[in-house]
Order: sequence, then C-alpha cells, then structure tokens
Amino acid sequence: MYKILLACSAGMSTSLLVTKMREVAEQKGIEAEIEAMSADNAFKVLNKYDVLLIGPQMRFMKKKFVKAASDEGIELPIESIDPMSYGRIDGEGVLNQAIKLTGK
Repeated sequence: MYKILLACSAGMSTSLLVTKMREVAEQKGIEAEIEAMSADNAFKVLNKYDVLLIGPQMRFMKKKFVKAASDEGIELPIESIDPMSYGRIDGEGVLNQAIKLTGK
C-alpha cells in the first residue's frame, strides 16, 4: 500500500489530479491511498504518508517540508510534482513519480 500526499496552497488544484491518480491505481491494481490538502494541513500529517509531492507552484516550500519532517524524525521523500505532468493532469505520470520516490 502506497500512502501518497499531494500538497498545494489550498488543496484544491490537486484534487482533479488525485482523482486521475486513483483511477490509474485502480486500473493497474495498485493499492494506494492518495490525498490532497493544503500545505498548512500537510505539515500536521507528514508521519502518515510514504511520500509528499508538492504542487509546482509551491516548490519553494520544499525546504520547509524537509525541515519539518527532519525535526519530527520522519524519513519521507519530498519532491515537487513534475510540472508537465501537473499541467496535463497526468495521473499516471504523477503516480509513477510518487511510487518511484518511495523506493518500494
């Protein structure tokens, strides 16, 4: 089971992407829990996920997320969502990015 969190400024711009990712996961038989939320809320739940993908418009926040995870002793891959995949709402591309980052 992959636990994937997407964070953006309000949690809304990633909602459609999450829907597409869930569809692809279901079609491929991949067990995944995929959620989207605002960055403020994401900071509070980092310990519940295997990977954090940040909306490209918020990539400047990566260092803050890395520090927050480190301060809590959480080992969590954190990356910005590929801008091309994000712009195309490419659920498969973003799902593949998340799975690759988990190393599972």
